[in-house]
Amino acid sequence: MNRHSLIVFGKVFGRRTITKAARPLIRRLRRHRLPQGEKGRSLVVGASSLAAALALAGCGFTPLYGTPGVSSGLSSIQVVAPEGRVGYLLREDLDDELAHDKAAAPAWRLNLDLSQTRDPRGLRQDNTAERYEVQLTVRYTLTDAATGKVALSGEVTSQASYDAASQPYAGIAARQDTQARAASDAARRIRLDLAAWLAKRAAAGGT
Repeated sequence: MNRHSLIVFGKVFGRRTITKAARPLIRRLRRHRLPQGEKGRSLVVGASSLAAALALAGCGFTPLYGTPGVSSGLSSIQVVAPEGRVGYLLREDLDDELAHDKAAAPAWRLNLDLSQTRDPRGLRQDNTAERYEVQLTVRYTLTDAATGKVALSGEVTSQASYDAASQPYAGIAARQDTQARAASDAARRIRLDLAAWLAKRAAAGGT
């Protein structure tokens, strides 16, 4: 099994991970009003991954989130995002992805800096764009809440597109939906980076 497969299974099985994996999917289905076909495909893929992870558990496989200290480490991260709609969405998605415990004092702070672009793709007969591609770049810095020392930094980029609409309201709604999808994908990528770092830190004897 390659590293990518291990990470995917690690996302699905382990302490509290079944609940954590389900919540972003439920939020996504509600937020984006996906077509029935896409909902069905998402649920089938999730169920298949879960079944495979359960089978691996019987073979002694230790998933990424099963590593001691990973789940508790993720939940102790406080997300600090820029103001604005996309920053808000990103913080909400990350709080869900990390299962952030708001009742406990944070051990880590995750500071985010984001930038986004929107580029036209294709041309209609009237020289207007057929669709737009949104690119969201998020730079993150993880610091120790007690000392302020930087522990990890990185960058993720997510892309999503939407069809241009002739009606202004429909165009705004499509753009906002695409921003939400890009933010959700960026949050998932950041969570994987953080989980991998916490697992490596635990293996090295970090506390």
